[in-house]
Amino acid sequence: MRWTGLAASFAVLAAVAVLSLAVGAQAIPPAEVWQQLWRPDGGETAAIIHDLRIPRTLLGLCVGAALGLAGALMQALTRNPLADPGLLGVNAGASLAVVGAILLGIVDMRVWVWFSFAGAALAATAVYALGATGRGAASPARLVLAGAAVSAAFLAVIDAVLTLNAGVFDKWRFWDIGALAGRDAEVVRQVAPFIVVGAVLALGLGRGLNALALGEQAGQGLGASPGRIRLAGAGAIMLLCGAATAAAGPIGFIGLMAPHAVRAFTGPDNRWVLAYSAVLAPALLLAADVLGRVVMRPGELESGIVTAFVGAPVFVYLLRRRKVVRL
Repeated sequence: MRWTGLAASFAVLAAVAVLSLAVGAQAIPPAEVWQQLWRPDGGETAAIIHDLRIPRTLLGLCVGAALGLAGALMQALTRNPLADPGLLGVNAGASLAVVGAILLGIVDMRVWVWFSFAGAALAATAVYALGATGRGAASPARLVLAGAAVSAAFLAVIDAVLTLNAGVFDKWRFWDIGALAGRDAEVVRQVAPFIVVGAVLALGLGRGLNALALGEQAGQGLGASPGRIRLAGAGAIMLLCGAATAAAGPIGFIGLMAPHAVRAFTGPDNRWVLAYSAVLAPALLLAADVLGRVVMRPGELESGIVTAFVGAPVFVYLLRRRKVVRL
């Protein structure tokens, strides 16, 4: 049953990817999309598909999978069903690094990617170091508190800089919205290796996370090492969320919604939650991106705004439920 559901999820993802190639300011019939994919004629339609929409769709696939896996990992590691990838301060660290790049006079978004990733890595490392106990293990509660503290500190610095420098704010605000538009294939090539490594690491943690969910002592009795699992999980989150934020800006709620939607079907088994999240999260992100192109045609609404509009009511609903799923 779960394998059938996973196959159906891939079919949904493929359908949304086709829509991402076909829908936009200029609608292109699916038959023509297919023809231009394999036999481009060098015309305007071929240029739109190959130069604009294919990189955008590939970026949506990468970023969505990264956010979905990072969200599932965060919820499993912290045992908090409302945890989001931004909980480790990754978004704040990436944002601060981009602000620093702009202050240095760097305006090329392809260079911002490396600054953003470095800032995300620095933030995740700082959070894990602050959350670690004397024995080197980082408990879920300490990680959450450290993430909140680091995020608050970084956001305070960002606000100070943006308040004092309007020029930096004008450039930074377009990145901070979170979007798939305006990124070329080079950005995809830059972040894809990090996302692949992070995804492999995350998918390999499923069995260990299941053991850890039984409790520290029970997990150790089953051969799991809680400290090692948390360290590997934090590393995977750093790679996944850092690369995703670097490429598309801080896009919220995908990492929160996808694991919840998945868990309703798969149950608490983290092996399946991670696998399904890697497929359905990019479908959600691409669907939000397509919706943003439709509602504001011939303009478009950035995908980060769409996910916020959709995700905020979902988050409120989850908070108000009498019984939130325990992890």
